[in-house]
Amino acid sequence: MTGNADRLLRLLPALDPAALADDPRWLGASWIGTDAVDAATAALPLQRIAAPLLAGAWPVEAWFGTGPARGGVAHGVRYRCNADLLFGVVELDEADFAATPAASPLQQAGQRAYDSLFRLLADTGYTALWRVWNYIADINGSGDDGLERYREFNIGRHLAFEAAGRLSGDTIPAACALGVAGGPLSVAFLAGRAPARAIENPRQMSAYRYPADYGPRSPTFSRAALARLPGTDWLFVSGTASIVGHQTVHAGDPVAQTRETVANLAAVLDEASRAADGGAPWRLDALTCRAYVRHPEHLPAVQAELRRALGEAAQIAYIQADVCRADLLVEVEAQACRRRHEDEARRP
Repeated sequence: MTGNADRLLRLLPALDPAALADDPRWLGASWIGTDAVDAATAALPLQRIAAPLLAGAWPVEAWFGTGPARGGVAHGVRYRCNADLLFGVVELDEADFAATPAASPLQQAGQRAYDSLFRLLADTGYTALWRVWNYIADINGSGDDGLERYREFNIGRHLAFEAAGRLSGDTIPAACALGVAGGPLSVAFLAGRAPARAIENPRQMSAYRYPADYGPRSPTFSRAALARLPGTDWLFVSGTASIVGHQTVHAGDPVAQTRETVANLAAVLDEASRAADGGAPWRLDALTCRAYVRHPEHLPAVQAELRRALGEAAQIAYIQADVCRADLLVEVEAQACRRRHEDEARRP
């Protein structure tokens, strides 16, 4: 395992569900790969990212707390939680939903997934949704209604947020949405008892305020979320790409798109540093990232740009996946953890 004992996130070289389940502090995990899901794995809060791992030393990201966790299934959500945090996974097969004149199967599945997780959070008291990971088959394809599938998903997600009264302020989490090779709609999430602080990017329009050009309902996520746990701060950076304002820039150029993506990451970190209660600035080289590359032949160029910006030792898993806009070639999501400055001052 890599990572420090005081970190929530550990990067693992392989998925071993039995070993994870034996650790009382384990909350949940995501793993990258197109392998089949066995029955034992399917019963745990594990999210399979059904996409090829192009580069990176680890296929598994596992989340741990500092105290014992308990698990269960409620409202169709598999979850584990401790005193401070809850990690959950909900997966829905679109084939279980019949198309109607008002809603496609994916729209219905998206709304059901978020309705279910909001019900779980209300029941358990972990009411602050911090971070969400969404994976959708054929995200840029066209649905039966002629609408892009990502836009169908956005309608369902937005309707669930609206029904739960979560369309304002710090109730909107950090998130990503990527297209994968196949499988069900898969939604994993991390929630806490205390609200995170939503962070926006001054170089970009807030996604939840996008004009109707991007679909009947806007994407429902903040650019990042800054959360606090005992002794540590966590920054969750949403999927970030080559967008300025609300428009894609550098179409067809993976190098320029990666550089613009880095500029957006840096802007988000600057905003998070200003929002934090003191402490050293958040730095690019402290991020643990997933980089999604649409075309495998672009991997060397994307790697070179990210190494230049984040450092040779940067922790990055490179995944082949479709980004939520067909003209985007790369997307990067990230998180970072640090001790709070007052805790550092007390250390010997």
